[in-house]
Amino acid sequence: MTAATFTKTPRRTQYVPSMDLVPQVLEGRVSAIARMISRAESAYPEAADALAELYRRAGRAHVIGVTGVPGAGKSTLVSALIKALAVAGHKVGVVAVDPSSPFSGGAILGDRVRMSDAAASSGAYVRSMATRGHLGGLARATLEAVDILDSAGYSPIVIETVGVGQDEVEVVTAAHTVVVLSAPGLGDDVQAIKAGIIEIADIHVVSKADKPEAVATVAALNGMMALGAGRTDTRWRPPIMAVSSVSGQRLDELVETISAHRAHLEESGELASRRRSIARTRILGTARQMFQRKFDEGDDGLERHVDAVVCRTIGPTMAARRLLGWEEET
Repeated sequence: MTAATFTKTPRRTQYVPSMDLVPQVLEGRVSAIARMISRAESAYPEAADALAELYRRAGRAHVIGVTGVPGAGKSTLVSALIKALAVAGHKVGVVAVDPSSPFSGGAILGDRVRMSDAAASSGAYVRSMATRGHLGGLARATLEAVDILDSAGYSPIVIETVGVGQDEVEVVTAAHTVVVLSAPGLGDDVQAIKAGIIEIADIHVVSKADKPEAVATVAALNGMMALGAGRTDTRWRPPIMAVSSVSGQRLDELVETISAHRAHLEESGELASRRRSIARTRILGTARQMFQRKFDEGDDGLERHVDAVVCRTIGPTMAARRLLGWEEET
């Protein structure tokens, strides 16, 4: 008599309609938050009404953008910030934008593991999100993920961007407080000017404060600020501080400075203007995505206009105006 062989059938997870997930997200249930963010990333049409409802319930969280050139130590700083903010009594959410393949995880997987360890010990929620070709340093669904975490009661919410280049400063249109991180000894004074990130910083942080080169980097940033570099749309003068994410040196001071900047935004009225700027950017960005998607899916009108431009019957500008409905076809 032979022993019976049993094959374990994989358990199927029943699909829950997105609107049914809304009350669970509002209660802070992690599984529901994860599902909603996944649906936002995948742009499920079925999730649109649920995301709209969560947007209406959001708007209370303080959003902190952490950006800087590659190798500055952004993930290490965010990991340290998670712990420091949790000690201060905050329920922290993190959206970490990953430049790697959504399948492989890429070279920064170790940073994500350390960040997840920090989150596990502090009750924070961390979500890694692939750019999937979206430029600007953020992923397409970054701010929808922020809405979901916001409505679930997380605040502050930290957005960690990919390493910025000259055009990758989109975080300034997504966050209320922008922390720009520079690493000593990497020539970041020149790199920061090239990338344009001096102009977007509300707080300048130099990492690895225990290194002698950190003093020189702080001095270089102070020199550039004295020459008039920096934000011009605020009365806030961006402070410059050297921080050690490993030893915790001046980390509490950074948390206090972030809180002070939020207080400044509220008292000065600048918070309202930043929220308006974020809303405007989101509307225009979504319109561009919808326009692109419409024609990527094979709209006949696009190919007809492409043929006309190739034959030089009309120019590209006229073709674009007709696609937008601004000009009637003759």
